Amino acid sequence: MFTPEERERLREELITAAKADGRISGVAITGSASRGAVDRWSDIDLAFGVADPARLREAISAWTDRMHDEHGAVHHFDVTRGSWVYRVFLLKSTLQVDLAFAPAADFGALSPTFRLVSGTSVDLPHAQPPAAEEMIGLGWLYALHSRSCIERGKVWQAEYMISAVRDQALALAALRHGLPAAQGRGFDGLPNTVKSEFEGALVRSLDVDELRRAFRAAIHCLLLEVGRSDRGLAASLEGPLTELSH
Repeated sequence: MFTPEERERLREELITAAKADGRISGVAITGSASRGAVDRWSDIDLAFGVADPARLREAISAWTDRMHDEHGAVHHFDVTRGSWVYRVFLLKSTLQVDLAFAPAADFGALSPTFRLVSGTSVDLPHAQPPAAEEMIGLGWLYALHSRSCIERGKVWQAEYMISAVRDQALALAALRHGLPAAQGRGFDGLPNTVKSEFEGALVRSLDVDELRRAFRAAIHCLLLEVGRSDRGLAASLEGPLTELSH
């Protein structure tokens, strides 16, 4: 298990190495460290601009070798967003290290969690939070699948879908309270009165009666949150959604 001191030492080593890498045009700290919010369990998030786009893959490959050969990485995978490549590493110490690479022309703050520490960056529009309309649509879509899975006896998939209905409703609540809605990041920051409304939507077993109970509770939560953002839409959805869960 890594210690905070080991994590901070590795972060500084990586930043120093990036500053000395002739391919790198800019270095930024991202994630929680960019806003001074690290804790015992925080990972390392860094972003690198690459001066010559033709050398982007070369830079990613070289840094991948560095992470495996020098820093104990045991596996990695990529997440891509436009021209950005986010290479995510798992170290033997269980520390997660996320290294993002982008061509210099696209290297800049996509969100407030970006602090340039070396080189240059460009001004970019911040990514917008997911729209309530998409969350609502996904909520009723997962509800349709919840009903089908319960009726087909696919209890594991039913649990997944019911939980997804609940999570879309929670995301709507987070959005309403100005909290991060993606990946549950803002859920714990919701007022206790709001969180308590969702406790009944937790699936406690794979018994069919329990799945039906949790499904009804999840539908109730979804309709509550839709109503808080669009009463007319909630009224339109209430009949079909209530029908699904009974």
